[in-house]
Amino acid sequence: MITGGAGFIGSHLVRRMVLRHPEYRIINFDALTYAGNLANLDDVCCRPNYVFVRGDICDMAVVRDTFDRYDIDGVIHLAAESHVDRSIDDPLIFARTNVMGTLTLLEVARRKWAGGSSGCRFHHVSTDEVFGALPAAGGAFDELTRYDPHSPYSASKASSDHFVRAFGDTYGMDTVVTNCTNNYGPYQFPEKLIPLFVNNIRHRRPLPVYGNGENVRDWLFVEDHVQALDKVFHEGRSGESYAIGGRCEVRNIDMVRMLVRLTDAMLGRPAGESESLIRFVTDRAGHDLRYAMDCSKIERELGWKPQTDIEQGLARTVKWYLDNTEWLDDVTSGRYAEYYEKMYGNR
Repeated sequence: MITGGAGFIGSHLVRRMVLRHPEYRIINFDALTYAGNLANLDDVCCRPNYVFVRGDICDMAVVRDTFDRYDIDGVIHLAAESHVDRSIDDPLIFARTNVMGTLTLLEVARRKWAGGSSGCRFHHVSTDEVFGALPAAGGAFDELTRYDPHSPYSASKASSDHFVRAFGDTYGMDTVVTNCTNNYGPYQFPEKLIPLFVNNIRHRRPLPVYGNGENVRDWLFVEDHVQALDKVFHEGRSGESYAIGGRCEVRNIDMVRMLVRLTDAMLGRPAGESESLIRFVTDRAGHDLRYAMDCSKIERELGWKPQTDIEQGLARTVKWYLDNTEWLDDVTSGRYAEYYEKMYGNR
């Protein structure tokens, strides 16, 4: 069962698992909140080893029924509220979904697998934001970094990480945790920087940059991330954590300028024309200065490395959004909610 499989990273993982592992029946369990979009999976939705179940991970009855009905023997848990700004506005929703939802899944899995859990694994997908912030220069997070969350979002993810490890220690469950850096690529909901700014450039809308744009993020192409998730789920050591990074640190302002250059070129506009849209705005509360991941452990133990450099990945990403403006328009207008109800109702 892949939770959050209709979201950005989840849909890429579902696609990979359905196509690369035909021996599995992949259960896509998703509540279809605002960022979940089944249109992301149109190319695999009719595959015989794919099943969609609409459900809330906090609803123990629905989760239990899904485990029983499909005899779930593995979970890759991605379902989460993930936008920092939204967590500042409404932290309770983040605590409910990210903490209680994870605990609900763990408890159902524990009871289902009790006494016969050999081969059953719970893989929890988390974030680098649980580690707090790094200084402007030098250093990187790794699996031994002390937790130091600075936002309600990162605090909720930190809590869920601890519950996963506690269930492994207390009940002997086979658990693994992965903490990943910023992802980018096709199908990302346009509240996040890259799709938001591509869409704003397309419509000549302002490009709001927090503070002075000096905050640094480590960027990873989403297809490289889901390859790492596949590796960890199948080959990672039980009870271990794996840091997943892109080894690609970019200041936010430099990312925005790259997006301007690529998007203007693909739209046939003069080079740099859209830089005039950049607006520096009041910084986000608790905005971490810098993230970076040392992914030596997963490289050493599992042989995984990021394959997509930032120029190649961004070019593919920008082109996808400009080639799929109907998808962008649908998710930003809310019309895609009708698609869910028409195709799936309340299933």
